[in-house]
Amino acid sequence: MQIDRLIQIVFLLLSHKNLTAKQLGEELGVSTRTICRDINILSIANIPITSQKGYGGGLSFMQGFSLDKSYFTQAEQRNIIQALQILKSANYPDADKSLNKVAGLFSHNLQSEWLEIDFSYWGSPKKERNNITALERAIINKYVITFTYFNAELTITNQTVEPMKLVFKSHAWYLIAYSHNKNDIRTYKMSRIRDIQITNQLFNRQIPENFSITPIYREEYNTPIFILHFSEKIAYKVYDEFQEKYIKKLEDGTLEVTFRYQLSDWTFRYLLSFGEHVKIIAPIEARNMLKEKAKKILSMY
Repeated sequence: MQIDRLIQIVFLLLSHKNLTAKQLGEELGVSTRTICRDINILSIANIPITSQKGYGGGLSFMQGFSLDKSYFTQAEQRNIIQALQILKSANYPDADKSLNKVAGLFSHNLQSEWLEIDFSYWGSPKKERNNITALERAIINKYVITFTYFNAELTITNQTVEPMKLVFKSHAWYLIAYSHNKNDIRTYKMSRIRDIQITNQLFNRQIPENFSITPIYREEYNTPIFILHFSEKIAYKVYDEFQEKYIKKLEDGTLEVTFRYQLSDWTFRYLLSFGEHVKIIAPIEARNMLKEKAKKILSMY
């Protein structure tokens, strides 16, 4: 398309300072005459391109012209640079080259150490740190993938899935994918995924618009209401984990949280992570179950 070629001409001239029409034509796969027509169009659009004949001559921008002054505000330039730095930190292919090119066009001095993003979990080997990049490629290009998965009970399964989306929620990354094993959409926690392999098999399935990673609890699900008392010593964590509408501060500083939880092993493992700073007020059944688990832990010592 001509508009794409015009943009490419602008970036090529900004990058190389001086190019002949023949060089531009060879680079873009068009004739010298086409390049001349494109230059006329750019000139009409007030893009200050000058032409010098003879040895060492060619097409170039008028001295003092720069892309940042003509098209992007300072804020827009910073956003573009920051986005590329994030991609570079995430090991996105060729992001480093793109960052240097764009920074050169905007005359920015890069401060590449301002941000570091590590998508891996604590203690993960280097190979696992490339999972995000591999999954991104599989999701965009719609490749079926296989991997080994450790579920909450540490049962190991071999999964074949159609990856659809990566979601960061509640301090962790999750993969939403259609499972060939279950014939349904499933959510996989990234820290439990091992040995990702991208196959050559393609898929066309789309994630449903109404899909949500967060389960909807309704009264008819018979999910009990927990009343929890948290010590004010870990108020920071309580406000990280729960929305304010579920939190009530009592006169003694205790934070009372009212929330629906299932009576499952996951719930009690989660509550035990708060240690001595949480107390179950209700339901009684949950209090007794947590007490028994605490006794088992104590018996180990």
